Amino acid sequence: MTALLWIFIFLATFCIMEFMAWFTHKYVMHGFLWSLHKDHHKKDHDSWFERNDAFFIFYAIVSMTFVYLWRYEDFWMGLPIGLGIFVYGAAYFLVHDIFIHQRFKMFRNANNWYARGIRRAHKIHHKHLGKKDGECFGMLWVPFKYFRK
Repeated sequence: MTALLWIFIFLATFCIMEFMAWFTHKYVMHGFLWSLHKDHHKKDHDSWFERNDAFFIFYAIVSMTFVYLWRYEDFWMGLPIGLGIFVYGAAYFLVHDIFIHQRFKMFRNANNWYARGIRRAHKIHHKHLGKKDGECFGMLWVPFKYFRK
C-alpha cells in the first residue's frame, strides 16, 4: 500500500507541475519577471545560456528541498514530491529545450503527429515576442487542434 501511495504522489506531483509550468510562465515569466524571460523570445546576446535559464534554478531548489525534508526531517512524502518535480523538469528540458528549441542537435528528424503538434503549438506561442499574449501550452496537454496529420 505504501508503494502505491508513493507512486500516486509522484505521478500527482508530475501532473501538478504541468499546471505550475503554465501558471509560472503566464503570470511570472510574462509578468513581473519578464526581464529574465524576454531573451527566450527574442535573443539579445551571443551566449548559449539565457537569463531565462534562471527559472530552472528555482525549481531545482524546490525539488532538492523536498528531498532534504525526506532525508533529514522524516517527511516521507518529500522523496516522491522531490522526484516528481525533478522528473518533470527533466522531461520539460528534453521536450522544450532539446526537441523544440534544438539547444542540442538531437531529435531533428522526429516527425510523428505528436512532434508536429508540439512544434506547431510552440510556434504559435513564440509568434508573440513581447510580454503580452504569452499564452503557453503544456507539453502534456497541447490542444489537439494542433495535432493534424
